[in-house]
Amino acid sequence: MRPRVVAVHSSATHSFSKSSRESITLLEGLGVDGDAHCGPTVQHRSRVAADPSQPNVRQVHLIHGELFDALRDAGHPVAPGDLGENITTRDVDLLSLPVGARLTVGDAVVTITGLRNPCQQINDFQPGLLKEVVTTDDDGHVIRLAGVMGIASRGGEVVAGDAISVDLPPLPHFPLTRV
Repeated sequence: MRPRVVAVHSSATHSFSKSSRESITLLEGLGVDGDAHCGPTVQHRSRVAADPSQPNVRQVHLIHGELFDALRDAGHPVAPGDLGENITTRDVDLLSLPVGARLTVGDAVVTITGLRNPCQQINDFQPGLLKEVVTTDDDGHVIRLAGVMGIASRGGEVVAGDAISVDLPPLPHFPLTRV
């Protein structure tokens, strides 16, 4: 299978879910045009409260469509956009990418910065969902499954059906951590 975009989403407000769109436009160094999280400095409310001058390393949120399949199988009906992502993908292992991996998506490039750190809003959206997207392995390590965050390194339009290519950064590779 070839990695591809399944759907694209944005919201001008700080709502949890994002509306599906025919296309989104990534703005280099800012994020998704018209999205509440677009900007060179942090836009997430909790991070703005802590330090509004922090660089925005969470400009673009991507979730693998396979997560929605697993959540539905676990009894949680969710659809693309419901968990607030901008880009829903298929056939690319987002969670195993290293920091600095570059995804060419349509005309745009997203550089991966880290893992989404899910919060209580997920349980507010659907009770019990948080324990499905944040688990622990047999050694007690926290596993975050709710997608990855990145920055718009090259602007451009992204639409459902666009191919995704992955370019890994030079070695050594560093695993993703929460951002």
